Amino acid sequence: MCGIIGYAGDECAVPIIVDGLKRLEYRGYDSAGIAVFGKDGFEVAKQKGRLSALEKKLESTPISGFMGIGHTRWATHGEPSDINSHPHLGSTSKIAVVHNGIIENYKHLKERLEQRGIKFVSQTDSEVVAQLAERYYDGDLLNTVIKTTNALEGSYALGIMCLDDPDTIIAVKKDNPLIVGVSEAGNFIASDVPAILEHTNKVYYMDDKEIAVITKNSVQFYNMDKEPITKQLETITWSVDSAEKGGYPHFMLKEIMEQPKVMRDTIQTIIAGENKKVIDAINIKDFDKIVVTACGSAYNAGVVSKYVFERLCRFSCEVELASEFRYKDAIVDKRTLVILVSQSGETADTIAAMREAKNKGATTLSIVNVIGSTIAKETDHTIYTAAGPEIAVATTKAFSTQLVLLYTLAIKFSGSESLMDELKTIPDKIQEIFEHVDYIQKYAAACIGYKSIFFIGRNIDYAIALEGSLKLKEISYIHSEAYAGGELKHGTISLVEENTLVVTIACCERLHGKILSNAEQVISRGAKVLFVSNCKTEETDKLSLIKLPQINELFSPSLSVIVLQLFSYYVAANKGLDIDKPRNLAKSVTVE
Repeated sequence: MCGIIGYAGDECAVPIIVDGLKRLEYRGYDSAGIAVFGKDGFEVAKQKGRLSALEKKLESTPISGFMGIGHTRWATHGEPSDINSHPHLGSTSKIAVVHNGIIENYKHLKERLEQRGIKFVSQTDSEVVAQLAERYYDGDLLNTVIKTTNALEGSYALGIMCLDDPDTIIAVKKDNPLIVGVSEAGNFIASDVPAILEHTNKVYYMDDKEIAVITKNSVQFYNMDKEPITKQLETITWSVDSAEKGGYPHFMLKEIMEQPKVMRDTIQTIIAGENKKVIDAINIKDFDKIVVTACGSAYNAGVVSKYVFERLCRFSCEVELASEFRYKDAIVDKRTLVILVSQSGETADTIAAMREAKNKGATTLSIVNVIGSTIAKETDHTIYTAAGPEIAVATTKAFSTQLVLLYTLAIKFSGSESLMDELKTIPDKIQEIFEHVDYIQKYAAACIGYKSIFFIGRNIDYAIALEGSLKLKEISYIHSEAYAGGELKHGTISLVEENTLVVTIACCERLHGKILSNAEQVISRGAKVLFVSNCKTEETDKLSLIKLPQINELFSPSLSVIVLQLFSYYVAANKGLDIDKPRNLAKSVTVE
């Protein structure tokens, strides 16, 4: 959540920072701001709303400098407003700060500072960092940052500038992502790679409680004892084009269409890449059960995997929301394999769940998309999706590649290697679905007037119904819920009335009759049904069929989810919504 970029170099900082903020819009935000080191001190521009509003402000009141920091804010403390936007300055305007995260003890610190006569201008927890840093400042900015961060409780990624150091940005992090980029034209800090990929593919991934001191010509790292540390420079293999729309109207549609390629790439890592080595090194006989924990769509991938693990491995698999796992005193021990799924590798609740599992002695295995992320570095084993950069807030290709890796784990653990051949056919079968996009688009065009849409399925189809429902609600703002088909008569059917839409997933041949009966029950009460299936089904005036290619039912979610993604996308597109940046949502939920 939120986005940070900082630059120190030979070029004008403002356009570089604004462009970087645009490339971080997917993280979610409600205001934006920038501070540069100008001729007469800090020059600041902050604006509530989209980046276009900030750009207009900069056109009417230009600022300039060769070093600066920028921020897109997602409000946690204090409403979205110009004043609450970042960067924040201390009361003497000596120190400027951008902050991602939550300062949990900010009220105590604020009260202490106010007692000393310091006046605050915003309602944010972040301003306390700037005010506290000014209070502690002793002429040595590095000392000041160490003393300030030692006083903070909570999570933070910070970019800090000081008037007395006109060529220096200091960055420090705890439980929030931050990278340092290096180039011949200057050096950068950023929340994520896309912000700086236009300028460099050489980055350092910062670890918690590490400090980076950046000038236009140098990057130095220190620990909290002010001791220099050495870090490895990484090369990003993503191309700039991979983080661009490539002619598509939205990143989400581009990323849906990329799924056959990224799934092939992910499968290849299993056949002959690093993922194969990691998976082969895990002996399932060392464990009594598997626990999958995640948030959002990653959690839904975990629900799918439960059916696959238990069917193939005959092995107990529990799936837990990471936000609940961290507080429930989970029953895990050294005989438990805990699988953590996160696109960013920085999901706050999943990080906390991982640490809780490790404290209880469990072995941890992560499935992530970002090398160098917190979860990737802290788990005992890590396997990577080959999804590349995913810019749209609503996940599509990352979800599909997570499924591929979860399927693979079940196949390897069960010894059912023959299923790998069928797994390899998934990308081609998705391509078949793409040949019938027009029908999905046409059906979706008739659905924008619905106020509520239900998704039902049985067994593994119910698991993917959860993801279809989530995808629809997060980008179309239509109320949606997913139910196990057998639960309809336990209350839910009372919500079905004339012209309700019920999306039915039916890829389990042995349960086809039962889910078809559920569809007929809602039709008899006036509902219309969109039936997504690879089983023989007759269309009627109330039941519209989207036919899927044949595949083993354990892998069928990888096909049905494509239809559900496209359906949700076109419903939202027909409503004219901001699909890549849905309201109130962020790509990486890095605060609790």
